[in-house]
Amino acid sequence: MINVKEIHTREELNTFVEFPFTLYKDHPCWVPPIKKEELEVLDKTKNPVFKNAEAAFFLAYKDEKVVGRIAAMINWIEVDHLQKRKVRFGWFDTIDDVNVTKALLEAVRTFGHAHNMSFMEGPVGFSNLDKAGMLVEGYEEMNTMITHYNYPYYVEHMQQLGMEKLAQWVEYEIKISSFEDSPEKVRRFGEMILERYQLNVLHFTKTKQLLPYVEQMFVLLEETYNKLQTFVPVQPYQIQHYKEKYFRYIHPEYIKCVADKNGKLVAFVIIMPSFTKALKKANGKMFPWGIFHVLNAQYFNHRASFYLIGVHPEYQNKGVTAIIFNEIQKLFNKKGITVVETNPELEENDAIQNMWKNYEHRLHKKRATFTTPL
Repeated sequence: MINVKEIHTREELNTFVEFPFTLYKDHPCWVPPIKKEELEVLDKTKNPVFKNAEAAFFLAYKDEKVVGRIAAMINWIEVDHLQKRKVRFGWFDTIDDVNVTKALLEAVRTFGHAHNMSFMEGPVGFSNLDKAGMLVEGYEEMNTMITHYNYPYYVEHMQQLGMEKLAQWVEYEIKISSFEDSPEKVRRFGEMILERYQLNVLHFTKTKQLLPYVEQMFVLLEETYNKLQTFVPVQPYQIQHYKEKYFRYIHPEYIKCVADKNGKLVAFVIIMPSFTKALKKANGKMFPWGIFHVLNAQYFNHRASFYLIGVHPEYQNKGVTAIIFNEIQKLFNKKGITVVETNPELEENDAIQNMWKNYEHRLHKKRATFTTPL
């Protein structure tokens, strides 16, 4: 018999976070999160997203053993301002038993009904800046620090239960050549666009130089993506939270901004050295040795990951991306980066995917969310 229980205590929340460490123990492609950070995200007293969201967390038991977990969430900005009566589900993990998945989704359904929602979708987080999407292709690839990994049977369970795909993302691996060997048309075009529109590239060497621009980046992020189907506006207090959570991982040199003659940002890119192998070695703990692996990855790495790219709509078809690529090409060559992975991009987001067409690349992962009416 499968019993699904809503959790309330700190001990139960620890069990919730620990479950995938057992489920994926020794799996070569699963990259674990940092447990402390996971607990903070789910802590209603620490994550400011709960100012405009609510959630319930569930564990599934079979023969008194934990066999699955799931979170049910409602983002009230999405519901009230975007008129999407959606209950989100995330932090979904399960053994290979479709009945466990069915019981977990039923808990989400009940939570959604109680709040008068119309449909469910997942796996997603609280907002666009959380991990989203179930891996549907690329099971032989390791996940990055900003994506999930899951077993192939997750998708099979969704299909057996009549869930339908909703949003779909693609991820690319891009080979980086030397700046001299990079596409000449990109180099020349980037220089021409800088001059034509009187733009400037902003370089950073210290975090304090960067911080005054962080709010502008999030504003630009909203202007870039607000027409996409999954977009939900990020609130100011969430910006502060993400700044504190992620910017400690990012060396300022890995952020490039483009500003107009008045100093207003028109484009930016945030890149991180790949922490995939470092997090694998850390196995959920920053101390005592995890921090060493993370610091080592910051300075000695041949792989990098795109985290965020934003381009103001007025400049999306004016070649500004060529400027960005020229700058990150120089950075990658300086740092010895030869391979870069993109973050998940919605399949319909042609503006972003067109960036990779001039470079050697391969589509190596796909992921999707699944939905059903309540």
